[in-house]
Amino acid sequence: MPAVRSAVSPQAAQSIAAASAALGALVVVLRYLYGKNGSYSAFVRDPAKAAKRVSSPEDEYDFNEYDVVIVGGGTAGCVLASRLSEDPAIRVLLLEAGTSSIKNPFATIPVSYSQLFHSKHEWDLQTTPQANAGSATKYWPRGKLLGGCSCINAMVFHAGAPEDYDEWALAQKGQEGALQWSYKEFLPYMLKFEKFHPSPKYPDVDASLRGKSGPVEIGYFGYASAGTPKFIEACTKAGIPATPDVNTPKGSLGVTKVMTYINPKGRRVTSEFAYLTPGVLARPNLKVITRAHVTRILFDSSGPTPRAVGAEFTQPDGETYRVKARREVVLAAGAVHTPQILMLSGIGPAEHLKTHKIPVVADLPGVGSHLMDHVVVDLNYRDKTASSIGFVKGRTLVQQFKLISALWKYRLTATGPLTSNVCEAIAFVRSTDPQLFPADEYPPEKAPEDTTSGPGAPDIELFFAPVGYKDHGSGVLPPGDYFSLHGVLLRPTSTGTIRLKSNNPNDPPIIDPQYLSTEHDVQVLVRAARLLARIVSTEPLASMLDPAGAADAELDHALHTLDDDGVAALVRRKAETLYHPACTARMAPLAEGGVVDPFLRVHGIPNLRVVDASVFPTIVSGHTAAPVFAIAEKAADLIKDSVSKGRGKA
Repeated sequence: MPAVRSAVSPQAAQSIAAASAALGALVVVLRYLYGKNGSYSAFVRDPAKAAKRVSSPEDEYDFNEYDVVIVGGGTAGCVLASRLSEDPAIRVLLLEAGTSSIKNPFATIPVSYSQLFHSKHEWDLQTTPQANAGSATKYWPRGKLLGGCSCINAMVFHAGAPEDYDEWALAQKGQEGALQWSYKEFLPYMLKFEKFHPSPKYPDVDASLRGKSGPVEIGYFGYASAGTPKFIEACTKAGIPATPDVNTPKGSLGVTKVMTYINPKGRRVTSEFAYLTPGVLARPNLKVITRAHVTRILFDSSGPTPRAVGAEFTQPDGETYRVKARREVVLAAGAVHTPQILMLSGIGPAEHLKTHKIPVVADLPGVGSHLMDHVVVDLNYRDKTASSIGFVKGRTLVQQFKLISALWKYRLTATGPLTSNVCEAIAFVRSTDPQLFPADEYPPEKAPEDTTSGPGAPDIELFFAPVGYKDHGSGVLPPGDYFSLHGVLLRPTSTGTIRLKSNNPNDPPIIDPQYLSTEHDVQVLVRAARLLARIVSTEPLASMLDPAGAADAELDHALHTLDDDGVAALVRRKAETLYHPACTARMAPLAEGGVVDPFLRVHGIPNLRVVDASVFPTIVSGHTAAPVFAIAEKAADLIKDSVSKGRGKA
């Protein structure tokens, strides 16, 4: 390859080198300052001290024993490990495929989470080509760290609509325990995990409706760019009412500044950070093994019903280990890996398992089925006010100097652009709202089916970001400042599947969400895109638009000129995941394709539970982290109760 002559002057090269060196030095400093998590007895450095090394396939159940083995140290797994080990009589083991996130600055500095995409700290998954969404494969980031996706999400504190949970209870068709998932009964667990910090900037939030003493800190410590209040005002002028809080029994409709999982020190609050504290990790009855890739659940099938008795996992060096669970095994590996592990273990659609020569332990067709996700359409606009935070990428010399300044501000004051969660303002609306979609423009006979969980629940989410991006941040827009608006399909009717590629646990599963396979989903997103086009043309947001962007085909200034077919084509071309896969091991009756009962026990295997977004009966009309935190809090109580009763019978 021929050498390329540099067009950069020696002086400029020196400046770039100096800026890069300063930036590198700051990252090192931040790694040190935020990386001091010490050494705790719970972390097992040598797996052989906590698990049985498997030397041959004939090795059976002579291995280390725990009361509860938790598979997956993500959002739910850290909650379970912390809460279950509160009882010193319960010996708990947590298995996580990744490592701790505490020392990782990109899981600490709020704005930097996309730096974890396509890294060793996430699974770097891809879907199958989506025939109805540009025939493209779609990137699905999934956290591979303690804390899981709470390390790589946008830190939006939102739990969906109250009606969502009443719908969950109804979906159980009268099974024992069904009513415990109604909003009224489930709300205490929402409040249990939460510690809300009131803000004088947002005095209208009713603190009496927020949790006060939980381990997960939320509030308004995230950055608010200049465009955030302009978006909120433009939404109100377009007919979306302002609301101080979209997480109350009153419902979630309206527009507001986002509450975030960011603490007063400007730090992202992950599940690991909140629940696996030094005090928790010092408990003698808790062990945590990282870099533990669980390959299957182990069963005793000698009795009338199978019983989960442990788990098998591998380490990066190729060694295989086994651990035994005296009481329960809990799968908390997320909506992709939980069904994969179940199927690798012989639980799933029998014919599919037989195809991969996996012995069938339980024929449960619902495993890996009914996959639901929130589809987002991203719209980018050139910003003439230069209020973008796009400089955090540090791609140019000017951006690097801005980034260094922001890093120092963050370090000294815990404020500034680096505390942005990117999704800074949010609105929830209904696609059938006549105020937003008047009959003269949107004939009622063409309205999409109402798939919401109730009259106060939304099916569209809109949000504002003070930066433009494509391809999940890895794509490059032309030089300049940008902001973006986003429309989200909250209640899809398209459902997909997770299936095994092979019986090799190292092969990623086949992910087919079947995006936009129903006309309903396209129609709702068309309405969302049209509403965003109206909002961006409404003051004061309209004054941020740079007219130069109108001629750029990569941008969306001209969306308002498209007819319905043109907008539908745009929707299909731009459809991406909002990172909310769910429902692949649903809580529902067996006859309805359910995988777990209302106590989160796998049908037919009473001591195997699933605790993550897999169990959602249907996807919530909002963000998924909060309900997963709450499900894990509730599951911990269910498991404690079961272990206590079992202890009494022993």
